[in-house]
Amino acid sequence: MTKGKRKVAVVAGGAGFLGSHLCDALLAESWEVICVDSFRTGRRLNLRHLEREPRFDLIEADIIELRPGRILREGGRIDAVFNLACAASPPHYQADPEHTLLTCVLGTRNLLQLAERAGAGFLLASTSEVYGDPEVHPQAETYWGNVNPTGPRACYDEGKRAAETLAFDYARAGRVRVRVARIFNTYGPRMRPDDGRIVSNAVTQALAGDPITIYGDGSQTRSFCYVDDLIDGLVRLQATEASLRGAVNLGNPEELTVAELAERVVELTGSASPIVWRPLPVDDPRRRRPDIGYARQVLGWWPRIGLEAGLRSTIAWFAQERHWAAAVRPPANDVAPPFAQKGAGLLPGPAPVPLRARTE
Repeated sequence: MTKGKRKVAVVAGGAGFLGSHLCDALLAESWEVICVDSFRTGRRLNLRHLEREPRFDLIEADIIELRPGRILREGGRIDAVFNLACAASPPHYQADPEHTLLTCVLGTRNLLQLAERAGAGFLLASTSEVYGDPEVHPQAETYWGNVNPTGPRACYDEGKRAAETLAFDYARAGRVRVRVARIFNTYGPRMRPDDGRIVSNAVTQALAGDPITIYGDGSQTRSFCYVDDLIDGLVRLQATEASLRGAVNLGNPEELTVAELAERVVELTGSASPIVWRPLPVDDPRRRRPDIGYARQVLGWWPRIGLEAGLRSTIAWFAQERHWAAAVRPPANDVAPPFAQKGAGLLPGPAPVPLRARTE
């Protein structure tokens, strides 16, 4: 990739669900993109449509071991560094909790050092999991959270909290311009069918005619943001010149129970799948809903794609993947799958379908 006058972005975790959509969005805005991914949970097929894109480069590397000099030598000028590099579903991040924690801390430090050396902006994809099982509802950025620091989810929850701490320490020291997005539940095309979360579980099971698994009594709530909306928020957050007070919530404030979500999937797929109930995993949040007032204020951002349109798009994409998704049954949310390891992104599958369901 020859560097010209276009802006250049490094997207760590760019082969993942969110990362690959971010690569697409940046390329659509005329950026040049350097994708860094270890393919532990990222998938090469998410990037297949970019193989011949001259403004796209791929570096296979683990950000824990990343040296800023390598990217600077290979990439030349860098304007923005996006850190989306971490397993985000409980089965995947619990499969190797030490690696998850080190990715959050050492990986974030390495990317902050890259941004500092390049004079680039830095955006951290954090998570609503920093709020833990919240005692305040909905959750605003000023809420400090209710997190179990030693439980089975702590490698991710506390890892992201530590990553935020490190990023804001760099910002306070004047070393790097930092933006932090706290991302709430997001769904859409390119989700892994084996990630163990309610949307992917329900859709893959419904399409296969299998029983749909719900953990707990189904009354726990989530709010689901379609991926196009979420990526729009990330791009706006990176671009804003506003003086921010800290992290920014990105998510859909429309709340529903996981049982209601499963019922909508059954309706939209026309499936006859029954619902089966399993014990709720340890530390699984009872309620989750973002307060996005700050994002509206500083970014002019809010979700525009409704749940039905988003689910229809997601179901259509998963239907295309069924020839291999049927062979990889979704695991329980609290069970680590054997495939969450290096090389897991090399599973066969179809090329991604174009982004869809964009509505106003």
